[in-house]
Amino acid sequence: MPIIFITGYGDVPMTVRAMKAGAVEFLTKPFGDDVLLSAIRNAIERSHTALDQEAETRALQDRYALLSRREREVMGSVVSGLMNKQVGGKLGISEITVKAHRGKVMRKMEAHSLADLVTMAARLRLSPAPKG
Repeated sequence: MPIIFITGYGDVPMTVRAMKAGAVEFLTKPFGDDVLLSAIRNAIERSHTALDQEAETRALQDRYALLSRREREVMGSVVSGLMNKQVGGKLGISEITVKAHRGKVMRKMEAHSLADLVTMAARLRLSPAPKG
């Protein structure tokens, strides 16, 4: 919930405290209607953006939860930069099997490219798989 702090008097320390506490705007009276309306519009826009990002992250977490343990291992290794052959060697599976798991990961995560998958892993804050 965005907060617009309005006061009849204000100083720098008060402004700093209000902003640190989460205020998106600090208005000192007197101010015009246009200033208040603009602050409200900006606060609503920021709120919508934050809610949209939260929904996207939740959907991403839900898709990640659908991955099997092995698919998560493959995803972690692939997004850390390992080639299919290296992933296979690390996990003790064939390169063909890695490709199959990687394809399932791409479908389940709804990634269109490796770059998409790397971005998703970053948004999920997945720790990179150790190389080698």
